[in-house]
Amino acid sequence: MRRRLVLTNEAARHPFRRSLPPPQLARSRRDDDQDLRLFVLSFTAFFISIYTFLL
Repeated sequence: MRRRLVLTNEAARHPFRRSLPPPQLARSRRDDDQDLRLFVLSFTAFFISIYTFLL
């Protein structure tokens, strides 16, 4: 039996999920750096606001 070429994700059974592009497995180094920057910024903002509230 010959199988035709499937360009969509077979694991997605809902029509909307089938229309989405397949997930990218490899994340770039820049994305990881962006997550770290967001965490540091959020932590700093939270620390400053709590410290200001207590004084």
